[in-house]
Amino acid sequence: MKKQLFTVAASVGILFSAYTMQASAHEINYQVQSGDTLWKIANSNNVSVAELQSWNNLNSNTIHVGQQLSLIAPHTHNATYTVKSGDTLYSIARNYNTTVAELKSMNQLTSDNLHIGQVLNVPNAPVTEKVEQPTTAKTYVVKSGDSLWGIATKNGLTVDQLKAFNGLTSNVINVGQVLKLTNESSPAPVVEKSLNVDALIAEGKKYIGVPYVWGGSTPKGFDCSGFLNYTFGKVGVSIPRTVETIWSATTAVSSPQKGDLVFYTTYKAGPSHAGIYIGDNKFLHAGSSSGVTITDMNNPYWKARYLGAKKVNL
Repeated sequence: MKKQLFTVAASVGILFSAYTMQASAHEINYQVQSGDTLWKIANSNNVSVAELQSWNNLNSNTIHVGQQLSLIAPHTHNATYTVKSGDTLYSIARNYNTTVAELKSMNQLTSDNLHIGQVLNVPNAPVTEKVEQPTTAKTYVVKSGDSLWGIATKNGLTVDQLKAFNGLTSNVINVGQVLKLTNESSPAPVVEKSLNVDALIAEGKKYIGVPYVWGGSTPKGFDCSGFLNYTFGKVGVSIPRTVETIWSATTAVSSPQKGDLVFYTTYKAGPSHAGIYIGDNKFLHAGSSSGVTITDMNNPYWKARYLGAKKVNL
């Protein structure tokens, strides 16, 4: 009977010893118990004796009761990471090629809760391929296995933001669906302005015969710049009111094309008169002695006073 009791007690003792020697799957340290050896501890925790010695700076197999042994390779903690909006322990651990359990151990965390601005110890270098550049991505194409939460987390967003950007009313998404990652609206298409030269010339010809009036800018009477300002305005193009300012606001061309302006010096030095070139070496203008008329540029008076041609900037 005594022998049987001893056998049972010994069996219980062995079972207890084996149980206490094996660390929980979530633990990374083990406290040496009476009767432990490095081989037993290594075997119970699926590591090698050499690894235990390396991880714990042991030069021999000697250990003592109560000694704390690390069961994982140590990380250097010279790197830190500051928690941003949308971060989770899982996403940070994945980025640094570690586990949530290790990350919590490094930072003595008792829960998975994080707050923005919190500084965490992390392994030295993040996994390069995991570094996201959400600022450059504007859209994302849904792939098999994706979820709104996963896409939002990868791009520093919340699920609510992602749904708002895309007008979603549920969490259902489809493979191939294109999701916007910002709330920026598409830029308005650039409409290139152009001058309808034929319409401009036709408009100007309507006023042939209107008298010259100094300072005039209506069909009751025009001076040269008033005529230009009014005619261009009728086809939707705004130009300055005086010859000098029109000259400054336009771009020189080597030879005039229809719709360009031709400039002359008349009663004072510099540009003091201008008209619309209409082709065939002719220009349409409001002359002081003729009113609105068409004149040949080879006319000796005008040829001698010609300054050059310029294009209106639209």
